[in-house]
Amino acid sequence: MLPHYTPELFKSLRKGYSKQKFTQDLMSGLIVGILALPLAIAFAIASGVGPEKGLYTAIIAGFAISFFGGSRFQIGGPTGAFIVIVYGIVAKYGYDGLATATLMAGVMLVIFGVAKLGGVIKFIPFPVTVGFTAGIAIIIALGQVPNFLGLQFGAGVSEPADAIGKLALYAKSLMTTNVFSVLIGVVALAICLVWPKITTKIPGSLIAIIVATVIVKVLGWDETHGVMTIGSKNSIPTGFPVPHLPNISLDMMRQVFQPALTIAILGAIESLLSAVVADGMTGTRHRSNTELVGQGIANVLSPIFGGIPATGAIARTATNIKNGAVSPISGLVHAVILLLIMLIFGKYAEMIPMAALAAVLFQVAFNMCGYKNFVKLVKGAPKSDVTVLLVTFALTVVMDLTIAIEVGVLLAAIFFIRRMSDVAEVECVTQELQEHDEELADPNNIASRQVPQGVAVFEIMGSLFFGAVEKFKTALDMTSSHPKILVLRMRQVPSIDAAGIQMIEGLLMKCRAQGTQLLLSGVHSQPIVALSKAGVLRDIGEQNVLANIDAALNRAREILGLPIVAAAPTTPSVDWERNVQQPWVPENANAKIAEETTEVIAETISETQAMDIPKVLDKKDTFHSMMNKIFPWMKK
Repeated sequence: MLPHYTPELFKSLRKGYSKQKFTQDLMSGLIVGILALPLAIAFAIASGVGPEKGLYTAIIAGFAISFFGGSRFQIGGPTGAFIVIVYGIVAKYGYDGLATATLMAGVMLVIFGVAKLGGVIKFIPFPVTVGFTAGIAIIIALGQVPNFLGLQFGAGVSEPADAIGKLALYAKSLMTTNVFSVLIGVVALAICLVWPKITTKIPGSLIAIIVATVIVKVLGWDETHGVMTIGSKNSIPTGFPVPHLPNISLDMMRQVFQPALTIAILGAIESLLSAVVADGMTGTRHRSNTELVGQGIANVLSPIFGGIPATGAIARTATNIKNGAVSPISGLVHAVILLLIMLIFGKYAEMIPMAALAAVLFQVAFNMCGYKNFVKLVKGAPKSDVTVLLVTFALTVVMDLTIAIEVGVLLAAIFFIRRMSDVAEVECVTQELQEHDEELADPNNIASRQVPQGVAVFEIMGSLFFGAVEKFKTALDMTSSHPKILVLRMRQVPSIDAAGIQMIEGLLMKCRAQGTQLLLSGVHSQPIVALSKAGVLRDIGEQNVLANIDAALNRAREILGLPIVAAAPTTPSVDWERNVQQPWVPENANAKIAEETTEVIAETISETQAMDIPKVLDKKDTFHSMMNKIFPWMKK
């Protein structure tokens, strides 16, 4: 079913795996496993679930991502990006709703990979990514304020999911601030900031948590001064989780479909971004579609073992590389190390102060906020991109991550369409551009041609799509004359959509009503195929679709009964006009059409059929016979 899917683990082993490489992976996996311990616990608690679910996710999903993924160095597990969405799902639907959404997201990710959408995910607009990432960082930091300050809420009071509600509750509870919790948090945060300057071999977050835990237990602050620890609210199991399917219902699947899609998209973005970072650090290349399949499998397995959503973690992946990893084996080792720590030292982890975890998450939030990119975009990006950035950021903080991504992508698409329509132009070159400097410098310019009386030449510049069609209609309607022949130059139209096809059809009908003959000149491969499929070329007449302006003007002379002018071959106007001795002869000019349009042909026929398309066509082949060879079902 998946002939092109082979996990990177198997590819690495086939290339040869030595004892030395295993030693490197073992040491790297050990260090990354230790680093992942406090992060897995912190992310889980911040997401509104127990710490054990973070550990289960790091173990099960982390192992699966390394085993099934398409990146050699990827380390997977729970990440800060999921905190906001997971917290919201748990607050509204409980863990069963989260497990259902995670399973659905896993299936979606597998479908993304099988459908080869790994490259498409990369087209999420940059301002949207920066906006919601900064928003997530703010919410992560905001959610850790109670743990850092040791705030106590009243009995039965639950913490709101929205930022404004959180701030209001925190303001009311400031009088309950625990000075000893703040002191532990400050110490832990200072260690996180200073330790990397001493060494990067051992993670600063681990040292901060160990020091904070020792201080609290030795001085007894958890008992005498009420410093909260993980064990105060949760317990970490010392056994391996038993796999079981969560309570899944069709009604629940309907309710969590939108959050599940957000998890899938967010997981795909972060995992592929992490893989790209790894490629940049190592000079290797990941396989995005295989990586998506691996991420999907991991997110299907995670809730079965009581876990939460997982994806590739940039910080842990970078640490893995810096410590000498050479294959996905290091990721497998990291998962095994976490399992051993949980089984042997799980009870000791319950002693970790919540203020120390808050300090670690403050650092995580700062590292992921991308403030440099944020400020750079605000200062130097176009106003439309700044708008998208600020709207996405505001919606993430104030409302919901799902809404923020949807609105951000929609806004970015609208602004892009507007920009594309702004750069698109259509002008009557026989009138406006005769004396234009750029037109005169063009070897294919109309000014150097003899345009017969009664012939008008219009040129379209830019993609002919729905966002620009109205501008083309307006320009065409502005001409008050009714020429005998209208030549529409399309040499600068790389693509056309349904609205563009409709515009050409409308223009053809208008020309017929006015007694004008429509000619098309310099039509590129994608428009040719699209117009042919729609039947427009048949209505215009194959003899009226020419390769370049010389052929079009000679066709106009033929219609008007004027002698044909033999023009010297010039630079081809379109990519399919090559090796033609007489480009002004319509039969020859159309012979090479769509010769190398594999990306267009793939939209209409299978790859197998596409490979059967003849690479060399006889010069005497007409356009109609050539199209029959490409699209055999059109013969009827």
